[in-house]
Amino acid sequence: MMKPTILCYPKCGTCQKAEKWLKSNGIEYTYRPIKEENPTKAEIAEWLKKSGLPVSRFFNTSGLLYKEQNMKDKVRVLPEAELIDILATNGLMVKRPVLLTGNKVLVGFKEEDWKAVFGK
Repeated sequence: MMKPTILCYPKCGTCQKAEKWLKSNGIEYTYRPIKEENPTKAEIAEWLKKSGLPVSRFFNTSGLLYKEQNMKDKVRVLPEAELIDILATNGLMVKRPVLLTGNKVLVGFKEEDWKAVFGK
């Protein structure tokens, strides 16, 4: 398995939990700061395919930006392409952590899902 990449925000508690889990399971990974290295539209479109999730699941629904921009309503009505544009404008709009392995993408940290990916 190629070394996974996780996109995180250092102040995010869920990201900290995910990193702790990876370290305690001896899994080497590449860290990518989501705020400084914002996901591109092409990356997000690829992640949607690999994750099998709807674009709405990629939004950080508890984030300030999400609330300030009334995204709850917009996510229901805007076309996928526009939602991808919004996600690509600010990494803090994206739910974290994002785990990238060769052909899988996980959004958020659910230990059971991560165990399944790494066979732990």
